This record gives sequence, C-alpha cells and structure tokens, in this order.
Amino acid sequence: MANNIITHSYIVHLAIPIILANMAAPLLGLVDTAVIGHTGNASDLGAIALGSLVFNFVYWAFGFLRMGTTGFISQAAGAGDYAEVRAAFGRALLLGGVIGLLLICAQYPLIHSALWLLDGSKNVEEQVKTYWDIRIWAAPATLASYAIMGCLIGLGKTRQLLWLQLFLNITNLALDILFVAGFDWGVRGIALGTLIAEWSSALLGLVLIFKNLRIQHEKFLKWSQLLNRSAIVKTLGTNADIMWRTLFLLGGFAFFANQGARFGDNTLAANHILLQFISFSAFFLDGFAFALESLVGKAKGACNRELFDRVIKVSTQIAASTAVLLMSIIIVGGTTAIAGLTSVNGIQEEATKFLPYAAIYVAVSFAAFQLDGIFIGATHSRAMRNASFYALLIFLTGSWILIPLLGNHGLWTAFVIYVIARAITLGIYLPELRRSIAPEST
Repeated sequence: MANNIITHSYIVHLAIPIILANMAAPLLGLVDTAVIGHTGNASDLGAIALGSLVFNFVYWAFGFLRMGTTGFISQAAGAGDYAEVRAAFGRALLLGGVIGLLLICAQYPLIHSALWLLDGSKNVEEQVKTYWDIRIWAAPATLASYAIMGCLIGLGKTRQLLWLQLFLNITNLALDILFVAGFDWGVRGIALGTLIAEWSSALLGLVLIFKNLRIQHEKFLKWSQLLNRSAIVKTLGTNADIMWRTLFLLGGFAFFANQGARFGDNTLAANHILLQFISFSAFFLDGFAFALESLVGKAKGACNRELFDRVIKVSTQIAASTAVLLMSIIIVGGTTAIAGLTSVNGIQEEATKFLPYAAIYVAVSFAAFQLDGIFIGATHSRAMRNASFYALLIFLTGSWILIPLLGNHGLWTAFVIYVIARAITLGIYLPELRRSIAPEST
C-alpha cells in the first residue's frame, strides 16, 4: 500500500460503510421489538427485551473474535502473505465455532443463571426460555460472523460488510413479519426468524470471504498452517487479552449505571438518556477506529513506519474533527432530543442539567477510540488489557473521591476522567509500539 494513498477522503470512504454497518447492527433487536410490540402482549415484549439483553451480554464477551481477527488479517495482508490471511481467518472461524458449540452445550445453566439475576415475572421467564431455546442454536453462526466481520475489515472490504449487515436485517424483518404477523407464532416466531437470519448471513459471509481470498490453482487452506502451534498460541493469547480488556470496559460502564441508580429514578433515567447520546456518537468514532485497525495492521505487516505514522495522523485529524462536531450537535440539539425521548419533566430537567458532561465526554473520547484502533490493528493486546485495568482503577478511585462531594456531578466528572484515562494509559505504550515497526527502508 502506497503512503500517498492515505488521504482524508480515502479514510472517510473506508469508514462510512463501517459507520452505517454499526448503525444497522442494533436494528436486529429493534426489529424484533417493533414486530412483537405491535402483535403481542406485555409479557411477549418483556421476553424479547430480556432475551435480547441476555444474548447481547453473552456475545459481547466474545467481541475479541472480531477485533483479534482484524489485526491478524490486516498484518498478513500488509505483508502480502495471503496464505496466512486465509489461515488466520480459518483459526478465528474454528475458534468461533468451538465457542458457539460450547454455548449450546451450556445453554441450560446459562439461561437459568441469567433469569435468576434478572428476576422477571413467571410468564416473562417462560417466554424468555422459549426465545433462548430457539435462538441459542445460532450461536456458532453469530460468532462465525464476528470472524467474518474482522476479516472484511482487515481486508478493507467495508462496503461488503455494510451489505452483509443490511442482508441480515432485511432477512430478519421479512421472517419476523412472516412468522409473527402471518403465522401468529409470537416469541417463537421472533426467535426462529433471528436464527434463520443469522445462519443465512453467516453463510453469505463465508461465500464473500471465499471469493475475496480464493486464488486459482492454490489450495484455499493448508491444515499444517491453520493448525500451526505457535500461531494458535498467539491467537488465543491475543484474544484472551482483548476479552479481559472488554470485561474491564464493561465493568466501568456497569459501575456508572449502578452508581446513577443510587441518586433516584429520575437521575438514573437521565443518565441512561445521556448514555444514548454517547452510544450514538460511538457509531461514528468507532467507524474511524475500525478503518484505522485495518490500515495500522497493513503498515505493521509491511514493516512501514512511515505508513503507520501517516494513517494515525490523518485518521486522528478526522476523528477529532468529528468529535467536536458531535459535541456541538449535542450542545445545540441535546435539549430537544431529550424532550423527544421523555415527556417526564423531572427526567428532562435532570438530563438537561448533566448534558454538558455528555458533550465533553464525546469531545475527548476520540483519543481512546483511536488508540484502541491502533493497538487492535497491531495486535498489541497486552497493552490494551493493562491500560483498561489501570483506567478502571482510576475511574473507581475518582468516583470514590468525587461522588461523596458532588453527587451525580462527581460521577459524571469521574466518567469523563475515565475516558481520558483510557487514552493516557494506552498512549503510554504507543512509542514502544511505534519503535517495534521498522522504518521504511531507503
């Protein structure tokens, strides 16, 4: 990859399909909710809400299948080693399939533990079990899709990723309408529609990967390379580090939500609304970070430090500008958006009071997203794990000091400090990472 190809417009064009795909992903649960919300009763809707929550929580822990795959694929592609690209994808696919089968084997203790924690009504719990018992059989397909997504991002095939997400959601919508509105299968129909949609999307993804990586007269996969012991150990170690990083991050957000609940229902609801603004902004900032993962991996694979520096500089300029724009939108339109999300005056007042914190969080968060993208692309996962742990400690310490003094203001201040700490603790490792990439030979 030539260094001069890395322009602002190139990165924007690479990131836009990822941003749209990120926005399409939550539609899977939204479509299920909308269909059952217009055809079922309260217990049906509650079952879909709780069932989706359980699956989201379970699958979120295995996000390393997407992130780790992107790094390994992009590095191999940067080095021009497409046999290793295919082997890296094969390892991720194999790992995702094994984890998916283990989830199926452990489905009963998993759902009983989840229902014990969630404590829904008896009728809702029965419906959640029905939903879980059907949709869990899509676990291998869902986790295989993570590997497929990672491969497409690593190869820079972001448009194909977008089309794959659209296919998943359109198929899910059509089957939901057929099974629920047409056949009146209720929660069972929703679960079956999602099951078929996820398997169909995974199979289509495999076809795309095969077309992208197939080389005429060359065997697609060599078992000796696929099962290379050192490569498997590296894959497992990297993915374990990323999983810990994800759990630490989840812990930080869970702590924020739990602390907000202590200030009353209005404050809890207000904080939740403001987190939706942050989540919406993350679609954009994540898009640039995902594009950065692919480009950094290729720079590392090609041992090209000049390319590494260039992609970081250009993508960070775009991400920073986007973060400022998003902050401005939140400041200008935040009050109107809050009124659109809730009609309760007490919640509106609380959310408006703490709106500036959400705007500041978004403005400074781009650095954490960018650094995540850099280290995922370079597969320097241990640094990510360690930095996430230290940042979480800083957040907990800051909360312990500030909440007794300032209440919810203190919680939001600590939360802003948290996202800054995520960037600083990871940024400390950046010079070492840069030195590990050989400068371009002259």
